[in-house]
Amino acid sequence: MIYLVEDEANIREFVLYALAGQGFEAQGFEKPSQFFAALERQLPELVLLDLMLPEEDGLSVLKRFRAAPATRHVPVIILSAKDTEFDKVLGLDSGADDYLPKPFGMLELFSRIRAVLRRSQSAVPPQEYRMGALLVRPSRRETLVNGSPVALTPKEFEILCLLLQNPGLVLSRAQIQDHVWGMEYLGETRTVDVHIRTLRQKLGPCGELIETVRGVGYRLAAPL
Repeated sequence: MIYLVEDEANIREFVLYALAGQGFEAQGFEKPSQFFAALERQLPELVLLDLMLPEEDGLSVLKRFRAAPATRHVPVIILSAKDTEFDKVLGLDSGADDYLPKPFGMLELFSRIRAVLRRSQSAVPPQEYRMGALLVRPSRRETLVNGSPVALTPKEFEILCLLLQNPGLVLSRAQIQDHVWGMEYLGETRTVDVHIRTLRQKLGPCGELIETVRGVGYRLAAPL
């Protein structure tokens, strides 16, 4: 089941019709309140979310959706007329799995839906990662340093988990970007550097575990 939150009726009905033609079961909602009411009845496999909505904006909806344990891992693709790099980065950092600016082609939308579903269905996180004073529990999206919780953005958390999944291996900026933001993301790789910098700062003494490999990317080194 795919849920579409879109207040423009013509767009909502067209997308639902196209999804049905591709064999997807989908349901549309004009208002966030209708969407959250539907979540009480059935959880979707994926959410398509507009940003400019009545009642509350899409980023607020996304943050509420990510804050709930039952829905925090359900993939979300933002569909929005806001198409600047800042808007895309803000949407992705707020927890979206992909961002597709309007107007968009239906073939591209189908491709992105399939790609996001493949990533979400193949991702089976372990119970926890431990490295020195660092403890990460992916299922709870919980990060602890010396037993104290550390608040990370969704993208910072995904970068950290990716590094923990590949200890000692050098990951290029492009590899990190493709895995965390998706191959369709067209932003510059300096976005990765910014997120690594803030991640190190938040991790405090454990930030030293993330090593820079000059001219290539980053790796997670074992503590001494």
